[in-house]
Amino acid sequence: MNLIGSVSLFIFTFFSMCNAQNNSNTGKYNKLTDEETRVIINKGTERPFTGKFYSFYEEGTYTCKQCDAPLYRSTAKFDAGCGWPSFDDEIPGAVKRVTDADGSRTEILCANCGAHLGHVFLGEGFTAKNTRHCVNSVSLNFVPNNKTKVKTETAIFASGCFWGVQYQLDKAPGVIKTTVGYTGGTVKNPTYKQVCTGLTGHAEAVEVVFDPEKTNFENLCKLFFETHDPTQADGQGPDIGDQYRSEIFYLSDEQKAISEKLIGILKGKGYDVVTKLTPATTFYKAEDYHQDYYDNNGKTPYCHAYKKIF
Repeated sequence: MNLIGSVSLFIFTFFSMCNAQNNSNTGKYNKLTDEETRVIINKGTERPFTGKFYSFYEEGTYTCKQCDAPLYRSTAKFDAGCGWPSFDDEIPGAVKRVTDADGSRTEILCANCGAHLGHVFLGEGFTAKNTRHCVNSVSLNFVPNNKTKVKTETAIFASGCFWGVQYQLDKAPGVIKTTVGYTGGTVKNPTYKQVCTGLTGHAEAVEVVFDPEKTNFENLCKLFFETHDPTQADGQGPDIGDQYRSEIFYLSDEQKAISEKLIGILKGKGYDVVTKLTPATTFYKAEDYHQDYYDNNGKTPYCHAYKKIF
């Protein structure tokens, strides 16, 4: 075989080996879906705020989707508000850092199998470790500490100034976490100042994560109606504007049906309910100073008080 033939054979063999190593459907690694292949093998990125581990609060270990190698502990996870799971530290030796193809960022890979995880950023000041591993949810699996997965569900409500809505919902039995933010509009990543113009279409809203073993959507929906005036349009109390509207952003047909049932009950009681029902879209977390506002400032809501109506 001449030199050119030898070189050609080497190149063919090398790329064949690379393709075999990266083939997620071989017996060596877990089988991947098309979307998982796009991210893990072809170094894509999932859409922000869509991954199942972004708003996820269980204790345990995050592992590689492709090879099951342990990558991160839940104690290293924090909410950076970026739309992807964030960690300020990895399990020692679990993650490899390489310069990204764009030359400006640092890619992170599973050290065991080379699966693409995301990128790492330094110097942002989110935590004392000053490190943020920004990871795609589709690159991860999760193993809970107690081996028993704790199921959570989510609801999104808007009923005026989100400070008061959060104050009321956060104290309900079975609620794990509440977050104030903006949803239902047309502008990506809106700021409070933009939403206050009333031109972005967003409502001030609260995302509620709850334990369905301890409460349910209907209980929370009743509390939603009993802590504001669902008959007031384009505002709540002294807060006037479309961003303060009464609206339920349902995440399932079941949530929609329950909301419709409760509205029907209220109308039967003589309430002229104007609450809108809308399929949930992207929920944008509000600025940090808005989170848990009343608890952090030692105050109570001025326009959200409980009144039993069911």
